[in-house]
Formats: sequence, structure tokens, C-alpha cells
Amino acid sequence: MKLVVLGLTLSSSWGNGHATTFRALLSAFAKRGHEVLFLERDKPWYADHRDLPEPDFCELRYYDSLTDLAEWRDTIAEADAVMVGSYVPEGVAVGEFVQRHARGAACFYDIDTPVTLAKLARGDFEYLTPELIPGYDVYFSFTGGPTLARLMVDFGSPSARALYCSVDSSRYEPLDVPKRWDLSYLGTYSDDRQPTLEKLLVKTAFERPDLRFAVAGPQYPSTIQWPDNVERIDHLPPSEHAAFYSASRFTLNVTRADMIAAGWSPSVRLFEAGACGTPIISDRWDGIEDVLQPGTAIILADETQDVIAALDGDASRFGKAAREAVLAGHTAECRAAQLERDLEQASLSRTPRGDLCCEQI
Repeated sequence: MKLVVLGLTLSSSWGNGHATTFRALLSAFAKRGHEVLFLERDKPWYADHRDLPEPDFCELRYYDSLTDLAEWRDTIAEADAVMVGSYVPEGVAVGEFVQRHARGAACFYDIDTPVTLAKLARGDFEYLTPELIPGYDVYFSFTGGPTLARLMVDFGSPSARALYCSVDSSRYEPLDVPKRWDLSYLGTYSDDRQPTLEKLLVKTAFERPDLRFAVAGPQYPSTIQWPDNVERIDHLPPSEHAAFYSASRFTLNVTRADMIAAGWSPSVRLFEAGACGTPIISDRWDGIEDVLQPGTAIILADETQDVIAALDGDASRFGKAAREAVLAGHTAECRAAQLERDLEQASLSRTPRGDLCCEQI
């Protein structure tokens, strides 16, 4: 099929998790014989940090404005499916444009579902409105569990499906590199994640000066006081993720508050680290057992002492179990096959768009 994706970014992994998600998913989707066009809003903060300007698995094009997007109207109309992502600049207008012109299945891919629903609850319609949701044939969500029923019952989505992030198993595997850190963390700074990072990594580093730690990711305030045994890495492109995890004896997963509240919201770092065979220590949230089994494939920690106990224990069995679980059910190939099935089903069952769009737009 011909799939057109209008997402936040494919070209730049700087300060966002969208690019990594789209790269893995769309690369695997293309390998299944499908044609993909990705339309990205040309923004300076991504243009200055492009680490994949010319992907080999899809066509990537940029548009400067909604007026510029109109040049792609016929392409969108002729596509078998069109996907709009969360946090797309002027996403409401983009969604209206797609629903007005797409003759194939139209879907929304929410890589930030709990954040999106919190924004809708307070009347913040940055990239989605409640009125747009029924017009998308499928609402693909980074969050599963009860949130899917809420999207259908409360917001009128014809079909809400969990489409978790994934990992490209050809790019993420255990590498034979020296262990540089006892515990690492990879993630962009976030106000609501920082207290947990402070408790589970920074405080651990203060208490265990004999161990080595690393925090990789941009946008951390200069006011943070890092212990001497914590190495800061400002940005780590995806091409270096596998080596980073392989050089870590353990790695940490920290989840945003809205995603903890919703549950069933696994981060891509779980799958990347797991594919590399790196033992994972994580905060606790509902649904994590559906992804990696606590006590077998992942270690849950509530306090600093839980982390210290894990670091003093045996790591090998957790890394092996995590890798087995990820390869069995969380690769990009698994997600691409699911996307294909769901888009085919949406094409068969979708409501004719003309009447629906006249009511909404």
C-alpha cells in the first residue's frame, strides 16, 4: 500500500522520541513491500540537528506552511492510508486537511497519548481536538489498557489500537564493548521525570562513589548538581544507542507522570536496552508486566536502596530474559505487521469521509 505520514520529525532525533519510533516502524513497514512518504514540517531546531536527512526506506519531504502542504493534496487523496502524528505543528489544521482530502484510511498516531488526553481535558488543543477524533478511522496509541476504551467510549473513536514503540533488531544487539558505567540513563530532560531520576540515579551515585554512572540526553538545566562519578552526555544519536547500552552494566527507565497515571505506556528505551541485553531497572506503573516480567526480565525500584541492591546483584539473567522478551514481541517487524493488519481492516470498515467531514470542518 501507499502510506503518507505527517509526523513531528523523521530527520532529527534531537530532543524527541518521535524520530526513533518512526524510523523503526516505517523501515520495517517498507520491508513488507509498502511505499512510504513522510512529510515533515521544516523547523529550524530540527533542521540544525538532522541525523537522518536522507532515509533509505522511504521518501522524506519538507513543507514550510499549511499553504505549502496544499501542494501534497493529490498525493494524500490517492494514498491507501494517511497517518497524522501527535505534536505536529498546527496539527489540528493538518488533521482537518487530511480528513477533508484523504480517500483512503485516515489515522492518528499518538506517541504521547496520556499527555494528549491531559491537554484535551484542560482545553489545550495544540495538535488535536475532541471533534477530530471520530474522523480518524483508527486512533493508534502509545498507551494501551483502559485508555483504549476511553478513546472509543468518551471520544467516539471508531477504533483505538495500541501501537507501542519498538526496536529495530538489526540495529540493536549486544555489542562486545568494555563496560564503562554501572548504571546509565538515556532520556531528554523532563520536569516530571527529574525527581525520580534524582532518587534512583543521582542519590545512588552520591551514596556509591565507587560506582560509575552516566546520564545522556539534552536540555538538562545547568543548575543541576551532578556527582563527580556521573558522566553527562548532552546528546546521543540513535546510531550510538546500542554501544551506550552495551557499555552499561545496568540501565534505568524513568516514566513521565501522565504515563504512570495511565499505565501501559512503555518507553522505547525499554525495548532498545532489552534488545541489547542490558539489564533494566525501572520505576513502577500498571501494565509493565505485559511488556517485561518484573523479577525476571526487569527490576522494579521505588527507592534508592532498591537500586543499590540491584547493582550489587547478578545482572546476567535479567539482560538475557529482557532480550528474549523484546525479540519475541516488541520488534519493529512485529509492529509493522500489526500496522498493516489494522490499516487493511480500517480500509474495509471505515465510514465514507465526505459526510463526516462536512459535519466537522
